[in-house]
Amino acid sequence: MYRIATRKTLNPTVTQMEIEAPLVARKARPGQFIILRVDEEGERIPLTVAGVDQAAGTVKIIFQIVGATTEKLNHKQQGEFIQDFVGPLGQATRTEGIRKVCIVGGGVGCAIAMPVAQEFHRLGAEVTSIIGFRNRDLLILEDEFRACSDRLIVMTDDGSYARQGNVTVPLKEMLEAGETFDEIITIGPLIMMKFVVAAAKPFGVPVTVSMNPIMIDGTGMCGGCRLTLNQDGRKVTRFACVDGPDFNGYEIDFDEAMSRSRMYADFERHAYEEACNLFRNA
Repeated sequence: MYRIATRKTLNPTVTQMEIEAPLVARKARPGQFIILRVDEEGERIPLTVAGVDQAAGTVKIIFQIVGATTEKLNHKQQGEFIQDFVGPLGQATRTEGIRKVCIVGGGVGCAIAMPVAQEFHRLGAEVTSIIGFRNRDLLILEDEFRACSDRLIVMTDDGSYARQGNVTVPLKEMLEAGETFDEIITIGPLIMMKFVVAAAKPFGVPVTVSMNPIMIDGTGMCGGCRLTLNQDGRKVTRFACVDGPDFNGYEIDFDEAMSRSRMYADFERHAYEEACNLFRNA
């Protein structure tokens, strides 16, 4: 059992927790993830490590309430326990040789992008961060990004805060003006990452995307997180849990990934409604 050390609501649909897991905290690096179960009957879900405190032995997770399991997790309070917390899993984000980086985060994907930006800042790289949200009410982690970025650009789709538009708008402007980056790292909805890759392609800037498909065991055995990559004209299969979650954005078959991500949408919606009804009637 793993104790919830702290709990904080970031916006109406996003919650931050720190979980007491000293062995995970000792090893976890930016870009890696954990798999947790809320209770003995619960499903396994992957969540990216959003930060660690090795001295306290805690691991920070940030999650959006989108399904039955995250609804159950959101009802857990500080001091309570969750059943399982396994990790760190996956490969850490590559930082070697990158001195100037652009981090592009969208929505709750900013929770994954933030520790990556913090790590590059710690290593002395020049960090430009672009973060985007549908509206002001969904904004998260602005202060944290500002603290670790040499330049921060905040976008909202409806213009209710900062600048109106999606994250590709300022990215295209910078690239068209001659701005160069050693790497663009983008983390967020699949459609957003697809268009970030498209925006960068004419300029030949390397783009890393963080993939978070359906996962079950996190060890490559179930095959649920498989992705199709196009490498030198060949289609190859990789697994996000062991080969990723970071991949070369130019190689990802985004259309297939988006199609697979919708496979269980109806099932998840029904499970979420059942979980909501359970808590309402409790």
